[in-house]
Amino acid sequence: MTDPQGRFDAPPPGRERIFNAPLTVVLIAVSMPVLFFFQQRLPDEGVSMAFAPADLADGRWGTLFTSMLLHVGWAHAIMNAIAALAFGAPVARLFGDRIGPTVFLLFYVACGALAALGYGLVHWGSSDPMVGASGAVFGLIGGATRLMGAPQGWRGGRVLSLLDRRVIAASIAWMAVNAVTGLIGYAPGADGARIAWEAHAFGFLAGLLAIGPLGRAFGTTSHAGRSGGADSTI
Repeated sequence: MTDPQGRFDAPPPGRERIFNAPLTVVLIAVSMPVLFFFQQRLPDEGVSMAFAPADLADGRWGTLFTSMLLHVGWAHAIMNAIAALAFGAPVARLFGDRIGPTVFLLFYVACGALAALGYGLVHWGSSDPMVGASGAVFGLIGGATRLMGAPQGWRGGRVLSLLDRRVIAASIAWMAVNAVTGLIGYAPGADGARIAWEAHAFGFLAGLLAIGPLGRAFGTTSHAGRSGGADSTI
């Protein structure tokens, strides 16, 4: 388009979206408070769906998954939802839009189940219930730890090596905070419940390790990254 003097009008600059998390991540985050709303209306408030280490010996493996759908309070559900949005977005972007949502969902669920399994092995035989999506969310944190700050080559960033000093430093920091939180027995949103910091650690480790092979197998490569060699991942 030109003005009467024949000059071209510059197109208006594109606007950056304030909220651009992938849909799968948004749905997972929104599901947490929504599911807690319905959990409060169950006859047993979801106790039968909680995971206890004793379930492993009894063959009740389903609670490894159903416990991720439960929370101990509104603050617990909302904090996990916010963390899932923040750390799930770079992981979901890595896998792209075609089969990416399925890969992301399987990654999320697997991290949560492995987190509960690890907790169950550490506290073998205990009948104390554990609920929450924190183990799965820590899996997202572990995955995002190897993506944030990486050179741009894959959408969401290339996966950093496990031996990258940024990954090592961030992992030590996350686990230090996690251990201290577990030892002092307090975290916002816990409502007095015991902090399953061991489950957080197992979930983080699962995400940290799994993002490498999953990134190689399903990571979406941008055109900018095709000309150069990709960094090796572990």
